[in-house]
Amino acid sequence: MKKHLIILFLLVLASLPVEAQCAMCRAVLESEEGQETAKGINDGIIYLMAIPYILVGAIGFLIYKKFNKAKKSKA
Repeated sequence: MKKHLIILFLLVLASLPVEAQCAMCRAVLESEEGQETAKGINDGIIYLMAIPYILVGAIGFLIYKKFNKAKKSKA
């Protein structure tokens, strides 16, 4: 278990900032003087992309917890 936490910690530290815009959005937003709208759109895309991963992780954790509880009760 400790090994998994160390690997997870290293992966979080190794993450790089990304620009998650499609080509059309980038072309339209780069023509703007201030880049505030582009930053807002990019943040929104990242937020929408993260939600499914968080939900799948939470469901996976609950399933793991349920099966781990079942193994302890059998022993």
